[in-house]
Amino acid sequence: MDNSSKGSMVVLRGVLGSPPRFSHMGRNKAYYTFQLVVPRLSGTEDKLNIVCEKALLEATEPQERSLLRVCGELRSYNNKSGVGSKLVIYVFAHELELCDGEPENSIYLKGALCKNPLLRTTPLGRDICDLLVAVNRPYGHSDYLPCICWGKSAVEASKLGVGSNIELEGRLQSRDYIKVVDGVEQSRTAFEVSVAMLSPL
Repeated sequence: MDNSSKGSMVVLRGVLGSPPRFSHMGRNKAYYTFQLVVPRLSGTEDKLNIVCEKALLEATEPQERSLLRVCGELRSYNNKSGVGSKLVIYVFAHELELCDGEPENSIYLKGALCKNPLLRTTPLGRDICDLLVAVNRPYGHSDYLPCICWGKSAVEASKLGVGSNIELEGRLQSRDYIKVVDGVEQSRTAFEVSVAMLSPL
């Protein structure tokens, strides 16, 4: 993965998990969204949201259960509808192609911490550190991306402060959870980067 010049790069290889549906119009272009299912070695499946131009879909013509390779960048936006997660995380595709081969889930981020790291410990005694990384992109936009470190990396990450510049590599994962809203349980999905390598800049 050539990560020399971009703040966010994602490479995924997985199975089309849902039919593409219209998302929005932007700069006179139509954008569609679909779900890409990428299995982990453990057998757990990450179900990741992809947004891409209609032209990419028409050139690729993916069918149900097609194996796809997606290259792009991780983005976020604030959901103001009041329905679902407030921070929406998705992969904006620059390249889309039918492929063969093993599943792939690789991500590179370069940005700055915009909240103090939160170090915690699981019931089994494993250290975890939650990070929120701001990644700049053109036209004055920034993406705010939740990341999680484990073990010794978590302890090291917890020593960083707001504004610290970092780069990291890992994988994008999905996690289902239950949220109670007005006494009613709702099934929701959170997305975060599981960090394999983190370095201060």
